[in-house]
Amino acid sequence: MGTYVVTGAASGMGAAVADSLRQAGHDVIGVDRDGDDVIADLSTAAGRRAAIEAVTARAGGVLAGAVLAAGLGPARGRERTIVEVNLLGVTELLEAFRPLLAASDKAKVVVFGSNSTTATPLVPARAVSRLGRGDVDGATRIIRRRGAALSGPVAYAASKIAVTRWCRVHGTRAEWAGAGIRVNVITPGPVMTPLLRSQLEGATSKNVRAFPIPVREYGTTDQLAQWVMLMLSPAADFMAGSVITVDGGTEALLRARDWPRAVPLRAVPRVLWRMYRAPKEGQIARY
Repeated sequence: MGTYVVTGAASGMGAAVADSLRQAGHDVIGVDRDGDDVIADLSTAAGRRAAIEAVTARAGGVLAGAVLAAGLGPARGRERTIVEVNLLGVTELLEAFRPLLAASDKAKVVVFGSNSTTATPLVPARAVSRLGRGDVDGATRIIRRRGAALSGPVAYAASKIAVTRWCRVHGTRAEWAGAGIRVNVITPGPVMTPLLRSQLEGATSKNVRAFPIPVREYGTTDQLAQWVMLMLSPAADFMAGSVITVDGGTEALLRARDWPRAVPLRAVPRVLWRMYRAPKEGQIARY
């Protein structure tokens, strides 16, 4: 049994994951702005520092894993807040928790992304690039130019693209995968949470109901929690930087021919060319 930190643990998918971990006998440090073991607002730098300090004090030097489920939906007029929670509320916490995770044996990290990363049009590549460089102010200015009707969904999708890329880039590096920490992303589609219920009952209900889901039903928090538990288990020992989509088929419907795609010769990464200089028999290549 181990100690896990779960952000967004007071409701929705985060609560379902925290409950599943506790039922399995693990200790859980829940983080949420609305009340849990650690009360913190991840939309502010001070709130993120407070969360880091409180979790570090409770963890006893070791974390078996972390589930970053806290997030804000595509609310109009809250572009910067969305980015702060969905991106910095993950990356800053994980950077701070990395020594605690490295102190464990094959620690697992699951970050909640979203299938909005592949289903939302008109997301400015420049905004995502700015987020990747840590320029939240610059990215927010670019996002707001999309206008009030689009800036909320665009901020949400941009933040989820940026955090997913962060996990794929960092999750395969020596200080993460090489230190025994498995970082992976789960990207849900519409899941019946308080957020989705409010959207179905609000002014955007017609648009939400029109969103295509081939299986013709919404996901449940219990279903997503079971996927996360699998990604926290030894079954995920051979996963690093992976993105698991659980969205009822929407991503496949909209982007069926976009992935997988053969790598053009001009875009072949250096690491693939090194395959021609294979390591000696019995060795594993290090990149």
